[in-house]
Amino acid sequence: MLRRRISVLLEQWKAKPNHKPLVIMGIRQCGKTFIAQQFASKNYKHVVYINFFKEDERKTAFYGSKDVDNIIMLLSAQMRNAKFVPGETCIILDEIQECPEARTSLKFFKEDGRYDIIATGSLLGVLGYGQEQKKRRQRGAAKQEKGSTSIPVGYEEIVEMYPLDFEEFLWANNMSEEVIDVLRRCLAEETPVPLGIHVAMKTLQYRYVAVGGLPAAVNALLETNNMNEVDKVWHSILKEYRSDMVKYAEDKDKPHIRACFNAVPKQLAKDNKKYQWSKVEKGGRGEYYKDSLQWLEDADIVRKCYNSHITGLPLEGNAMDNVFKVYTADIGILVAMLGGTTRADILQGNLGGYKGAIFENLMADTLIKKGQNLYYFQKDSGLELDFLIRYKGECVPVEVKARTAQAKSISTVRKHPEKYGVKHFIKFGDYNVGREGDLLTLPTYMQFLLDLEPEEIVLEPIDTDSINSLAKEILSK
Repeated sequence: MLRRRISVLLEQWKAKPNHKPLVIMGIRQCGKTFIAQQFASKNYKHVVYINFFKEDERKTAFYGSKDVDNIIMLLSAQMRNAKFVPGETCIILDEIQECPEARTSLKFFKEDGRYDIIATGSLLGVLGYGQEQKKRRQRGAAKQEKGSTSIPVGYEEIVEMYPLDFEEFLWANNMSEEVIDVLRRCLAEETPVPLGIHVAMKTLQYRYVAVGGLPAAVNALLETNNMNEVDKVWHSILKEYRSDMVKYAEDKDKPHIRACFNAVPKQLAKDNKKYQWSKVEKGGRGEYYKDSLQWLEDADIVRKCYNSHITGLPLEGNAMDNVFKVYTADIGILVAMLGGTTRADILQGNLGGYKGAIFENLMADTLIKKGQNLYYFQKDSGLELDFLIRYKGECVPVEVKARTAQAKSISTVRKHPEKYGVKHFIKFGDYNVGREGDLLTLPTYMQFLLDLEPEEIVLEPIDTDSINSLAKEILSK
């Protein structure tokens, strides 16, 4: 049983008075269903589980009237053993993207307040998900309510669930909190990690790169220690992702979505990793493909990394919308797409020409799972900084190296602080912890330790009473 970080968020959600229905969004196979069922079974006397993908007939309970009593009556007729007890029952609506009417009903469950709802689904970020299926269903269903598939804005709490990050992978491999605390201390004090821990962390990091963070793949590793079994899992996952592209996208977009997805590895293999439409297909142009690439991002499969025209804050304000790199949202997706003997090559350190792409995507993987948007810096001269992050209130360039190669661009920027306005730099690679002036070098496995939470700002109270008294005194003269 994998320990997942999102469990804490679920506990916080349940503890809130008058909490809204919870919607867990995330890429397919990241563990949404398992975590919802595990949490509900521990915290509620009764759990009613509905999977709209497997139990198509359950959808009819949500057609027409959205009155909660009516929905519960229809579900009770279909599910004779289900117990709907106010205050004691949690209803799990799995694969909710298959039944948009059910998501609309969340508003009415919130207003009613008798039952806790946890909904899970993939592709919820894709505008108009399931449009063709919805149209076919509406043609066959009687008396559909106008607007019955609207999103219940303000009546649901949305959390995003990610595949396992490296810390969760460490938990899965029985690494204690004491080991992680040692790493945190070494980072805080900028002292080398003890050799025994350092070597073990490097080994686990390479395994994480080879396997990725989707629970099925991680479990295959833990249960068998056999990479052939991991390969089988990823073959099935990629097949499912490509099936979604056919199932949910509009017909005219399907070939373009597949082309954009298949082009990701070769885009990252280039020296200039900027995503180029002409590399998707010969003669490709943005007007044909940009919506398809956006579809992949909305489905949480890939993530854009935008070029910032300056090395400064705010990163979002300085980003160029039409200049970006594209990474897979989980490192395992990229490795699976590379196929062949890639996993063996990673574990043996024989990465060849793709090593830069793999380790850059690993950094993107870390940032994505920390809920961060992605940015980098590149000039026409060829000067490029792999990533820009907001760290301790500053814009900090981050370079990522598979080994111990020199970061030429960082050297250039370090020599001209008056031009770039950067005070601190971080370089990840095959190092232990060290510092050289304004450059902090860290082992790759320490990426997950970066604290990227917004700085806490506590405002001093304003003494309005004295100001009001002063104003009265002035006016009385």
